[in-house]
Amino acid sequence: MSKRKVLYVSHNHPSIRPGGAEAYALELYEAMRASDEFEPIFVARSGPPVSTASRPHEGTLFSTVNEDSNQYFFYTDFTSFDWFYGTSPNKEVYTKFFHELLVAYQPDVVHFQHTLFFGYDLIRHVKNVLPNTPIVYTLHEYLPICHRQGQMVRTGNQELCDESSPRRCHECFPEISPQAFFMRKRFIQSHFSLVDLFLAPSRFLLERYVDWGIPREKIRYEEYGRQVAYRSLDTEEERPRNRIGFFGQFNFFKGVHVLLEAMKILVEEECEAHLWLHGANLELQPEEFRRKLESLIEEAAQNVTLVGRYEHAALPRLMANVDWVVVPSVWWENSPLVIQEAFLHGRPVICSDIGGMAEKVADGVNGLHFAAGDPQSLAQTIRRAVSSPDLWESLREGSPEIYRIEDSVEVLTEVYSTLLDRKTAKV
Repeated sequence: MSKRKVLYVSHNHPSIRPGGAEAYALELYEAMRASDEFEPIFVARSGPPVSTASRPHEGTLFSTVNEDSNQYFFYTDFTSFDWFYGTSPNKEVYTKFFHELLVAYQPDVVHFQHTLFFGYDLIRHVKNVLPNTPIVYTLHEYLPICHRQGQMVRTGNQELCDESSPRRCHECFPEISPQAFFMRKRFIQSHFSLVDLFLAPSRFLLERYVDWGIPREKIRYEEYGRQVAYRSLDTEEERPRNRIGFFGQFNFFKGVHVLLEAMKILVEEECEAHLWLHGANLELQPEEFRRKLESLIEEAAQNVTLVGRYEHAALPRLMANVDWVVVPSVWWENSPLVIQEAFLHGRPVICSDIGGMAEKVADGVNGLHFAAGDPQSLAQTIRRAVSSPDLWESLREGSPEIYRIEDSVEVLTEVYSTLLDRKTAKV
């Protein structure tokens, strides 16, 4: 019997722009290829500004990735995308190009990893073309809830936001009326009503979406599965455990500025902690933020090494070069992949005491918490960490087992099959 097909749709490809959701989506596709039951197809958005390439062939918005006949770049126009409603004004994206893909492959299941840069309309078009095909949607952040890039951080005072309403959203964006925010939510929820099952990689995120309006019976917790075939190239030499590592995007919400301000404090105190900054996409950030980061790096230069962008294959070596991994995000986060990577390589995590980070890292068990957004609190926590070798050993031993991508494939295979059985029973 031929395999059934599952179509994965992602807003980006990690070979174009590194990111946690993108990396997970591709890992899941690769792992699902070994399945005896489902043949995966992977479609990822590409095009300017995150990629300099535009569509290579006239008449189509698709091209294969690395000669993989089941993996495609989908070129869409970033400049015309409607960020507020999450839709593309060019309806041919749905009615012609995506339509042709659906008709050609006839997927048995469609699993959205993201609809950003495509539009929520993709969900409805799947339902129109393939009415009996189950739709699964993994929620990676809070973009449907929050117009501020899905971060749930207030625009004026930068405070964390734990609920949305037309009034509160209007306060963050005075130029947009409460009525428009009301319509935005109705628009997104009308498309989401067609989804058969939502997956939430953290319980914190799950509760935010239930509060927002997704029925609890239509959403379930499913952690990111990860490849665990490699281990850190660790040497157990006796030495101070004072090497700090940051791995992630260089942007405001990831809190890299908080970390650098903390390092500046530690330099002034002559603390011997040293920070290695691994990350990318600073060039995509506002000029004011770029200047601030460059200034902070210069001020703490004797204790900071800017590594920059890195390949995922280099992660074991890079993790082996640090002792602690810091996750200083100033937004709630969901389930940061870097936390799993740190535990996989036996590295305790120092993280903000909020949201998905606090859920994944147990304070005093496998890591340490600090007050989110507070450089003084972070500096104090780093100082404690690097001056307590016994603490490092204890927290390292507390690292939890990592949820394997192979186990996730088994769970998702059962999820897909159950949804298909339900659809068949209704026909």
